[in-house]
Amino acid sequence: METLLSVENLGKRFGGFVALDSVDLAVKAGERIGLIGPNGSGKSTLVNCLSGTLRNETGTVRFAGTVLDKLPAHKRTRLGLARSFQLPKPFASMSVAENLRIPLLYTVNARSRGSLSETAITERCGELLHLVGLAGKARQRPRDLTQIEMRKLELARAMASDPKLLIADEAMAGLTHSEIDDILALLVRLNEKGVTVILIEHIMSAVMSFSRRLVVLVSGRMIADGKPDEVMRNPEVEKAYLG
Repeated sequence: METLLSVENLGKRFGGFVALDSVDLAVKAGERIGLIGPNGSGKSTLVNCLSGTLRNETGTVRFAGTVLDKLPAHKRTRLGLARSFQLPKPFASMSVAENLRIPLLYTVNARSRGSLSETAITERCGELLHLVGLAGKARQRPRDLTQIEMRKLELARAMASDPKLLIADEAMAGLTHSEIDDILALLVRLNEKGVTVILIEHIMSAVMSFSRRLVVLVSGRMIADGKPDEVMRNPEVEKAYLG
């Protein structure tokens, strides 16, 4: 498998606070990775540096062979790097289906120079809504959705950009056990369709079920990276979680 994402010596500070300290990470195409760590460990900062919301001060991020360090977020998305957010914020005035048209128009069509016809865009919206189980909600507004349906819409919006890599940031927070299983099944289906997935989640049973590789951040440093069972037996990881 080719290396899709390469992070080398990544560093980020907020004043005197070191949020990321010389982080190295290589992600191969097709992987299913869990990224975990206690609150304040640097997970969200890392994702924001990868996606372009924040700029790293040291180090380099490469994606699909392109150096990302100076690229704005929308150009990173057009290269195929997408992320979902902990708090879904869809366009409230648009229908569920119309929310999916935005990334199709401004990411996929921008990438392919307008090759998607109106018919193709409509069909793709339908495919994505069917994939996440929201086909019956296409004409409704986001305010009419349940919490899990909002999570599914958030993932569908990320998938509408046709990514090579999806970073799912706490897509299961606040959900019931059965709803968590629904989101896990969806992420596995996406991965089976060829999308590389990095899952950031505090629900350890979900992370262990999904991940084929586990990465642990603590205080801005990567302290473990490997097979999930082996990582969870790492003394430094046990100390971080159990004290």
